[in-house]
Amino acid sequence: MHPPIPALVIMGVAGCGKSSVGQALCALGGAIPIEGDAFHPPENIRKMSAGIPLTDEDRGGWLDRLCEELRRTLEAGQRPVLSCSALKRSYRERLRQAVPGLGFVFLELTPLVAARRVAERPGHFMPASMIDSQFATLEPPLNEPLTLTLDASSEDVRQLAAAAHQWWTRQAPN
Repeated sequence: MHPPIPALVIMGVAGCGKSSVGQALCALGGAIPIEGDAFHPPENIRKMSAGIPLTDEDRGGWLDRLCEELRRTLEAGQRPVLSCSALKRSYRERLRQAVPGLGFVFLELTPLVAARRVAERPGHFMPASMIDSQFATLEPPLNEPLTLTLDASSEDVRQLAAAAHQWWTRQAPN
């Protein structure tokens, strides 16, 4: 039996529902939401708004801030749920190093569904033209520890959050 998962990352490409599922999951389980997009520096926002994909270097400082925020939230005695693309395994490993036992919920969907959702999303900096680069960067978390994959094609946020909540609570020892 492994120790309980202290925190979760809701991950996937733009439009998969990370923020919505993360918020719903927090409401179910009394966890604290951390919105990954809120930690991007202005230059990253400018690049993405202009349709320029971020590089690993662009994401470095952002990932460091997310690691710090996860640790800070845990040190305050809270259970964080981070909404973060975490597209590459190296990004996930960086987050795992900051929080041993970190769990991931991968919201999987097709490029077509992601593009439609992003195009319909009001007031977000990420244009639909960025979807192809998101999928090009994505390294699905296959065979990675403490990872749940959910089909995010359904727009039933409550159902996705309930499945993630059930999995997270099952990971805790009795």
